[in-house]
Amino acid sequence: MDMREQSVVADNMKIDRDVPIPMDDEIVLRADVYRPVETGRYPVILTYGPYGKGMPFQVGYKDQWRIMTTQHPDVTAGSTNKYQNWEVVDPEKWVPHGYVCVRVDSRGAGRSPGRIDIFSPRETRDLYDCIEWAAVQPWSDGKVGINGISYYAMNQWHVASLQPPHLVAMCAWEGAADFYRDIVRHGGIASLTFWENWYRTQVVHLEHGYGARGFTDPNSGLLVSGPETLTEEELAQNRVDLSGQVLAHPLDDEFYRGRSPDWSKITAPLFSAANWGGQGLHPRGNFEGFMEPASAQKWLEVHGLEHWTHFYTDYGRELQLRFFDYFLKGVDNGWDRQPPVQLQIRHVDKFVERHEQEWPIARTQWTKFYLDPARRMLHSETPADEASISYRAMSDGVTFVTAPLTGETEITGPVALKLFLASSTLDADIFAVLRVFDPNGNEVDFQGALDPRTPIGNGWLRASHRKLDPELSRDYRPFHAHDEYQPLVRGEVYELDVEIWPTCIVVPVGYRIALTLLGKDFERPLGQGSGSLGTVINPMRGSGPFLHDNPQDRPMEIFDNEHTVYGGGVRGSYLLLPIIPA
Repeated sequence: MDMREQSVVADNMKIDRDVPIPMDDEIVLRADVYRPVETGRYPVILTYGPYGKGMPFQVGYKDQWRIMTTQHPDVTAGSTNKYQNWEVVDPEKWVPHGYVCVRVDSRGAGRSPGRIDIFSPRETRDLYDCIEWAAVQPWSDGKVGINGISYYAMNQWHVASLQPPHLVAMCAWEGAADFYRDIVRHGGIASLTFWENWYRTQVVHLEHGYGARGFTDPNSGLLVSGPETLTEEELAQNRVDLSGQVLAHPLDDEFYRGRSPDWSKITAPLFSAANWGGQGLHPRGNFEGFMEPASAQKWLEVHGLEHWTHFYTDYGRELQLRFFDYFLKGVDNGWDRQPPVQLQIRHVDKFVERHEQEWPIARTQWTKFYLDPARRMLHSETPADEASISYRAMSDGVTFVTAPLTGETEITGPVALKLFLASSTLDADIFAVLRVFDPNGNEVDFQGALDPRTPIGNGWLRASHRKLDPELSRDYRPFHAHDEYQPLVRGEVYELDVEIWPTCIVVPVGYRIALTLLGKDFERPLGQGSGSLGTVINPMRGSGPFLHDNPQDRPMEIFDNEHTVYGGGVRGSYLLLPIIPA
């Protein structure tokens, strides 16, 4: 097998390919290193992940590349784009600024052997060792930053908890953090469809051992997935069964804690970037990742558009560069005066940048909109008389709407739902969807991180997981313990607190705010969606690929049930919205 290191000078960079990085268990990972031609010591931007360090973005993700480069020509400007790679920096735009870019194929992926076990303690230890390895190389000045989208952001929280001595700063761009709450069990409900499809469309053909069946790096001529060709059975044995693991662990136990950050131990300066449209995977971890870490120096940025876009545009890249220049190079560029929070405030037709000093915004007017089951309305006052409304869980549910708004209303922040509910079975899955309708009754939807037509916000809760953690819960952000199963008594009314992930929208005069309650994923009728992406199997109909439809987790005899929602009187169900005064 040819796994020899290659070194070339091309496109004003010194490129070292397949550089070996030995791990403590004798596995040798492989990295590509892009560095300035001029000999010297430079700060490092490092990533570790499964997407193949030699796989060009435009080859593996054709749809995303086409959409991004057509709409944002600044992405391709000033680069040959030969070294563009999914969800990591373009070295041609970083090396000229005096950085070394290190891309590590994670264990079991690309040209690195081993067994894929995503976000596991083993992977986190690997990333720790890669950071410390990079810090002592002859081309390194000992200062290492980690930067990247999604996978390359999610594992940043984990490794920062281990406090690598040479980790100087981190930029987690659209990356979940809590493995249970953000990633695979929203509100206690298994979310596995995305991950099963992700394995098939984004990982398997890049798994180490796919060999000649896979892709060839056009820049080096090397096989992206390594020279070894394994059988399908051998490849399967080298991948951990994520769905099996999640289904075997319904409660938040050590399996999930070992794949989640310890916020109290994260002390490195950090820049956390979220996407308003990332409901189902990416925004929650970035908000928690700003609020909870012990870091004394931390910043939050929130934007819209597709998941992959702003990391590569001049807007996002220049923010990242300023951050890392300040911490890794000591450049006096004013970053220390950068407001802690930078928000792209979402309107129905545009985004408007605004700076804040904290999150949630201190001047927020936490406003209750009470559910009126008799009229299917949302009111500022709770109805005097109690009423109820029932719906089949697997139907389109029930929608409550406000009267037309008499003034422009900004909703920016986390959202919560207090719900009094009874079930016809011993459990109930609550899907809460925040929506906006124009004066003609047409829904205002938005480009999500993946889905082109998403509602304003989403929340989930399995009623048997209703127990709250009193220390971590806030009125605006209920935090569920997920440490015990509390079955329902059929027909008995229970008080539930549903977390709806943070969102932002400025609602014009005359529009209506709406809350839809269902017992399944929100989906638009077939034909109303906008198709799919090449790397996403299921049609995107409002919830993107982040569906909750595993039959083992959601047996129909329990969850194909009837929900009864109560409002008014002493059972005042309400939606708590973060209204920002004009």
